[in-house]
Amino acid sequence: MTTASPSSRRIRPGVLAAIFGALLVVAVIGVAVGPVSMGVGDVARSLLSRLPFVDLETGLTIQQSAVLWELRAPRVVLGGLVGGTLALAGASYQGVFRNPLADPYLLGVAAGAGLGATVAIGAGVSASGWLLPFAAFAGALLGVGATYSLARIGGTRRTATLILAGVAVASFMTAAQTFVQQLTSDTIREVFSWILGRLTTVSWSEVILLVPFVAVSGAVLIAHGRHLDVLSVGEEEASSLGLHAERVRLVVVVAATLATAAAVAVSGLIGFVGIVVPHAVRRIVGVSYRILLPISFLVGAGFMVAADILARTLIAPAELPIGVITAFVGAPFFAVILSRTRGSTV
Repeated sequence: MTTASPSSRRIRPGVLAAIFGALLVVAVIGVAVGPVSMGVGDVARSLLSRLPFVDLETGLTIQQSAVLWELRAPRVVLGGLVGGTLALAGASYQGVFRNPLADPYLLGVAAGAGLGATVAIGAGVSASGWLLPFAAFAGALLGVGATYSLARIGGTRRTATLILAGVAVASFMTAAQTFVQQLTSDTIREVFSWILGRLTTVSWSEVILLVPFVAVSGAVLIAHGRHLDVLSVGEEEASSLGLHAERVRLVVVVAATLATAAAVAVSGLIGFVGIVVPHAVRRIVGVSYRILLPISFLVGAGFMVAADILARTLIAPAELPIGVITAFVGAPFFAVILSRTRGSTV
């Protein structure tokens, strides 16, 4: 088991500035790119003009300003929140399960959300309303609840038992989702559109819906970074140092699950972000979770916004599902991780 060296517990100011700078650049590009032409300079001035005590002439027309603030800005903000949340949850899962292949969908979140969304769409729920995210969120929580209940049957919720229970629950819910799709075959196209991830119908209401979950769950996870560092030496060693491993696992899993469920409820199932980003960040800042967790959130936000830019522009004026872009990047990366781990743990 690899532990963090003292140097890995700090991040150089230049690296942190580069991460923030890259996030800012992709955010500006994200709100500037689209069918309605806008200059990057005009967009930047419009964004700065919303800051307190800043009064700038933006050069945008009324129509351009409406497109910027009512369509593109919430899409970029939501994409950043979703990407950051999935990356943060993925890093947390990898830490608490001490497994580099763990991701936010490990315990049945994705399968449960997919089932909930499929049932809602089959019942005629509109994709632009709040009922679809609610159904997906409820399904995600149901999936994780079923996983914990199944793992508890044997009187324990050890790591291996939880993972196996998650596989079983995910398989069952995927089968149930397929059954519902067969009963409502006319909605298959809409279901697959949701499953592949989308940010096409975003408004500020989805952002407002997600922010409380991200804020609370993110604060809990980042606050447990030190505990994950201790847990990385092994449960027995951590217990000898006074850490209640079972309690830490429960708190981290609950917080990461709530955050992930809220994210997929508003964006659909966007894969690989929770695996790709934490591993890339480890190469930059080291293995200490006190640093890894917040930096994973920032890099995940930038990664998702960049992926959304590609999804909007590669086959413009049509759009690719954002999950296709993340899969193209993530699948080869996952193969590299799998070839290097060979059963080892983080």
